Amino acid sequence: MKHARLVPEDVEIAGGGLGKGLRVLVVSQHYWPENFRINEVVDSLRSEGCDVEVLSGQPNYPHGKIFKGYSAFGLGTELHPSGYMIHRVPLVLRGRGGGFRRIWNYLSFVMFGVAVGPYLTRGKPCDVVFVYAISPILQGLVGAVFRQIKGAAHVIWVQDLWPESLEETGFVRNRLALAAVERLTSFIYRRADLLLVQSRGFIGKIKAVAGDNIPIAYHPNPGDLPPVRGDIEEIPPLSLPAGFNIVFAGNLGAAQALETVLDAASHVQDPDIRVVFVGSGIRSEWLRQQIEKRRLTNVVLAGRFPSAVMPSIFAQASALLVTLNRSKALSLTIPSKIPTYLGAGRPILACLDGEAAELIQDSNAGLAVPAEDSIGLAEAMVRLKNMPEEARECMGKAGRHYYDAHLAPARLARELISHFRYAVDRRTRLR
Repeated sequence: MKHARLVPEDVEIAGGGLGKGLRVLVVSQHYWPENFRINEVVDSLRSEGCDVEVLSGQPNYPHGKIFKGYSAFGLGTELHPSGYMIHRVPLVLRGRGGGFRRIWNYLSFVMFGVAVGPYLTRGKPCDVVFVYAISPILQGLVGAVFRQIKGAAHVIWVQDLWPESLEETGFVRNRLALAAVERLTSFIYRRADLLLVQSRGFIGKIKAVAGDNIPIAYHPNPGDLPPVRGDIEEIPPLSLPAGFNIVFAGNLGAAQALETVLDAASHVQDPDIRVVFVGSGIRSEWLRQQIEKRRLTNVVLAGRFPSAVMPSIFAQASALLVTLNRSKALSLTIPSKIPTYLGAGRPILACLDGEAAELIQDSNAGLAVPAEDSIGLAEAMVRLKNMPEEARECMGKAGRHYYDAHLAPARLARELISHFRYAVDRRTRLR
């Protein structure tokens, strides 16, 4: 069995309602008004004619506080402003991100999703149950239950490797516990009709856990959809100062090698070069303290901004920065911000290994140095700043060209629908 794209990359897929008549239930613990890639994927699927509903939890990410208008133990269905149904199940809130609370946060979605999700979606037939599997993979258990109840094809879009991510982040070190997680992961994978992976590097690892009988296909994360007219203020909420501004956007977490960025900034002597963090996460406060402790005047914490205004911030950036820790699992990952960076048409600075570094180099979209190489990152910052402006513009244009050819949301939505139809056909044959 060939484990690759079920839809060849060189085949142009016609648009115009490819998903018409296809009923999709998306299972994702996190969803609008939280800011996750799956939000835009749903919009793209609906633009192609799919009938989509979503099963999610109560919004509380990233700060662990319930969003206004919601209740942690609320239960019910709401209408998204675009006109589709979102079914909400109760959750134990993340709180400030402590390990015990996070575990219960994950488990609560699975328990309530299995216990009351079928009630919320009663009388709603579907053809595909689509699980957006950011960590943890446990969400796949909810999809497996719906597969049985609805008789639908079960498709899991794997965004992270388990149990590798647990081991390499140090969250779980006990060998028996890791073995148990691997068995559970295998159990979940084997109850899917199709596994989609966000990076080709995942394929071998997942095949070893899932076995040879479950088809695996590469399906990358798309970039952001263009903002809806009227969603962006004419004056951007963040105006970058004069100089060479290197923007890091997104999650400020444990995997993002933030120490490396600060170390690199401390080595840069050019006063025009500045690193601007736009986002938030569990290490936001640590980052603020470190900037003060190190007296780094060339590092700015700008805070978190709505996704609709990010294009205006990217447009002001001299370069866009992406970093990850050095680890085997992370070297197989392509951060979801990279497609968005490519679409922004700005040169990219990457400090990471493996698949993502190769993507930046192959697309000619910027400079890549090894993960956790703070000296190399500092030198790359200076090198990029000292390049002729024409050379940097060529990098940005090359990145945008790669995005249009491979990562544009509409094209990937059509590919995703083709994956869905493959899974439906396969399930029908196996019955």
